[in-house]
Amino acid sequence: MNDFFTVERDARGITGLVHLELCQPARLNTMSLPFFPALRDVLRSLHDEGRTRVLVISSTGKHFSAGMALDTFAGDSPALDTSNARARLSFQDMLGRLMDCFTALDEARFPVLCAVQGGCIGGALDLAAACDMRYASADAFFCVQEINIGMAADLGVLQRLQRLLPQGLARELAYTGERLGAERALALGLVNAVLPDAAALLEHVMQVARQIATRSPLAIATSKLALNHARDHGTAASLAQMKLLQSAVFDTAEMARAISGWQQKKDADFDPLNPVPSL
Repeated sequence: MNDFFTVERDARGITGLVHLELCQPARLNTMSLPFFPALRDVLRSLHDEGRTRVLVISSTGKHFSAGMALDTFAGDSPALDTSNARARLSFQDMLGRLMDCFTALDEARFPVLCAVQGGCIGGALDLAAACDMRYASADAFFCVQEINIGMAADLGVLQRLQRLLPQGLARELAYTGERLGAERALALGLVNAVLPDAAALLEHVMQVARQIATRSPLAIATSKLALNHARDHGTAASLAQMKLLQSAVFDTAEMARAISGWQQKKDADFDPLNPVPSL
């Protein structure tokens, strides 16, 4: 696969649950440039196949991730060249493609749950902010590290964090590079729960993921589309979108399966989503 993370399908024997685990603890799970297309390609593949019902992203070692590897900014990498107008134009396209690697989390047809232990620093916070839900261990902290190395964060955290936190606090974190601890992150709604340690954290997140995986994947995908649209649009526009969306996916047979399972107190048997046809 790659050197950055492992991917386990039907994790813990749960149909449709995929577990992606960052696996470079000795490097604090830092992200070099090849990390981004590797993540994007896995996400797009899971999206297109249609079998994934929920994705859990977790990590190994002391920290979830220390963000972009600092050696990325050293040397004379052509990807970071802004020395002239032509180079800057290419840099814009390159940066857009890096952004798209995390946008793939937001656009996936399934929910993405992020389990953060230790530091979620710099680019790692860009990643976490693009997930549907975040959970933390008691020692977790979040940091917009980019300001500490003389640059503005540029992979989505400035755009997403102010929708997840009060405007003033999002700006304080972006301007100061200070750490936001787990308990305050919970109080402010950035994370859904705080667990004592990494093991308890993963166990809790997997339980939430299992619950999601037992629901109709069609209804879950529809809900994510509606929630994302409402986040980025006004109420009237979102209600108009919901009329079109629901008319496109309303399925009484799917509902009958769900109702039957609910009445019998057992998991319903849902078909996976159709794969996205390749061109």
